[in-house]
Amino acid sequence: MPRSTPPEAQQPLLERLGLHRRELRAWALYEWATTGLYVVIVTAVFPVYYQTVAADGLAPAVASQRYALATTLGIVLIALPAPFIGALTDQTPAKKRLLASFMLLGVGATGALFYVEQGDWRLALGMFVLVNIGVNGSTVFYDALLPHVAGDDEVDQVSAGAFGLGYVGATLLLLASVVVIEFPGLFGIPEGTLPARLTFLATALWWLLFTLPLLRVVPEPRPRVAPGEGGGSAARRALGRLGGTLRDLRSYRQAFLLLLAYLVYGDGIGTIIRLATVYGAEIGIGQTALLGAVVIVQVVGIPATFAFGALAGVVGAKRCILLGLAVYGGVTIVAYFMTSATEFFVLAFCIGLVQGGTQSLSRSLFASMIPRYKSGELFGFYGVMDKFAGMIGPAVFAGVISLTGSSRQGILSVLGFFAVGAALLWFVDEAEGRRVAQRAQARAVPADAAGQG
Repeated sequence: MPRSTPPEAQQPLLERLGLHRRELRAWALYEWATTGLYVVIVTAVFPVYYQTVAADGLAPAVASQRYALATTLGIVLIALPAPFIGALTDQTPAKKRLLASFMLLGVGATGALFYVEQGDWRLALGMFVLVNIGVNGSTVFYDALLPHVAGDDEVDQVSAGAFGLGYVGATLLLLASVVVIEFPGLFGIPEGTLPARLTFLATALWWLLFTLPLLRVVPEPRPRVAPGEGGGSAARRALGRLGGTLRDLRSYRQAFLLLLAYLVYGDGIGTIIRLATVYGAEIGIGQTALLGAVVIVQVVGIPATFAFGALAGVVGAKRCILLGLAVYGGVTIVAYFMTSATEFFVLAFCIGLVQGGTQSLSRSLFASMIPRYKSGELFGFYGVMDKFAGMIGPAVFAGVISLTGSSRQGILSVLGFFAVGAALLWFVDEAEGRRVAQRAQARAVPADAAGQG
């Protein structure tokens, strides 16, 4: 039903934030759940715990290298099958079921980190691989639900709103974790490794608890297919659709070009998210300062991400992403020369300004340039790029450490990812991509009606 859109200042707050319907809030709460997971396990607490406790006895550069390689393994194991699994969920109503399955795998592995103690680097990295499989696998299906819960005119705000909500949740979880780790006596917890290990258990529970609204409230999308596409088993149709999409990607040229750009610049973003604290620990920045910097990223990211969503409505998502990549390039150059905690805090502030907005608008821009009936499959491809974007950078980082014995040259190599990715993004035509997606969606029919007549 058509509806008029009031001026920005007159819109209710939740509408301005992209959280104005129950199913949007339930969907966005999974961002709250997984951003909390990312900030504690991937970005802040676990990397420091690994470097200082689990990897005790390993040389710092060796510990960083093995951490980067474990990151790569955990990502590649889910990236390769993601397009097929996504295509399968476009044929059968299974997006939420598979999201829940991967979530439970990750929750179990996160809870198992409680048993990692001094020198247990093998157990630590083994569970870390499973955490990566769980969270990266589940987000393929989470992202694929975006074009089903948000309208064409809402997708940028809804995606940015979810990221902003994720920052709120992550900030709360991280602050609670920092208080427990730094002041365990307030809770009657003995000092040592137990406070950090308890945060791993709390994070597992957090992830599980805040997934429940999505599973209960967000409707499972009804599968739709192109005319004449029905018939045969769901797996056979999924394979056929994958082959067809690979052949027909020229029909979605703008979405495909965005995928290539995201593969490159997302690598830079993913490397900074995953390895910044490991890098900081290696060059001598203390645990308290490292955790404080991550808190800065989260706190700054809350208003900045919502602001990016609003700005995209004025200047377009692509221009906002390019702005974010320019800031990231500057951060990378300064990080190469960084020697103090103060510099680390300044860089954290700059990253907080652009991290959530750049990622959320990349997702919403892609969602706007694909037909909804192919969301599982095409977000499977997006997931491949997203996962490889988190894999190639850490692998390059580890390789540079092997050659040089230091992480400084590795962090500088990230600059190339931002420059090349921005150059590719420059040529993406947003308007043309949306027109192609809308025409394809208009031709789709319900899956149970395909082949009839």
